[in-house]
Amino acid sequence: MRNIVLVLACFLSIATANSQELNALVTVNADQVQSTNKQVYSTLEIALTEFINQTEWTNKTVKPQERINCAFTIIVSNQSGNNFDASIQVQSTRPVFGSTYETPVLNINDGNFSFRYNEFDPLLYNATQFDSNLVSTIVFYVYTILGVDADTFALKGGQNYLKEAERVMLQAQQSGISGWQNQVGSQNRFELIDNFLSPKYATLRSIYYNFHRNGLDKFSSDLTNGKQQVELSVTQLEQLFNKDVGNYMIRVFLDAKSDEIVTIFTDGKESRNQQKMATVLQKIMPTQGNKWRKIE
Repeated sequence: MRNIVLVLACFLSIATANSQELNALVTVNADQVQSTNKQVYSTLEIALTEFINQTEWTNKTVKPQERINCAFTIIVSNQSGNNFDASIQVQSTRPVFGSTYETPVLNINDGNFSFRYNEFDPLLYNATQFDSNLVSTIVFYVYTILGVDADTFALKGGQNYLKEAERVMLQAQQSGISGWQNQVGSQNRFELIDNFLSPKYATLRSIYYNFHRNGLDKFSSDLTNGKQQVELSVTQLEQLFNKDVGNYMIRVFLDAKSDEIVTIFTDGKESRNQQKMATVLQKIMPTQGNKWRKIE
């Protein structure tokens, strides 16, 4: 009987470990801060790493190799007691079928991230109310990572996760903190999740799916067709541009994918509509003109 209990305990332990969805690298950089207690930043880094990687965010059973590789980089610019002003960069990747390559999916830089943190306080997430801007911001981006990653495997496959990120945002709005508010012209957490879920920008989620599942994932079996699907997906960004000049979601997509696009289309034979794609890129993001000229 004792052996059976031990086997069951080991099995449950493995099942629990395998249900965690993220493999996150957390970095807290406080080089800009003059502080006598640098240890607090190391403590925060460890606490956030454990919080993100050891929390079960979904009801899915995830194998270790299926965990999403991601990074949270917090750059603290000011500290006053237990109040911190910072920015946070959130990045994620996903594997490409038939290769060892990890393609970037998200690369978001959020410059409006102020929070309170007492060293050694536990990081607790309450799904029914807003308690902490630190925790809510991290949870918001966790579900955004999960949602967009799932969208790259199935058309709108991340809907439930993105709705969960929206719920976090709606609760956090009660705090009055600006990063969560519906402010005209603000490229913040409200606008990010509102646009991902808006029918107006439904094309974006199709682009994420086609670029990855019908494009990159086909490179190993049919490179020509795979590149054409990537090319088509990028060209469809013009539809978003035509809805709103300076559309935030174009920036979200290209901040992660621009270098990869250049690499794909400067390696090998020119694809069918490469010139058209380059023209669209010049139009929708002229600030990256030097990059786009490489693929013209």
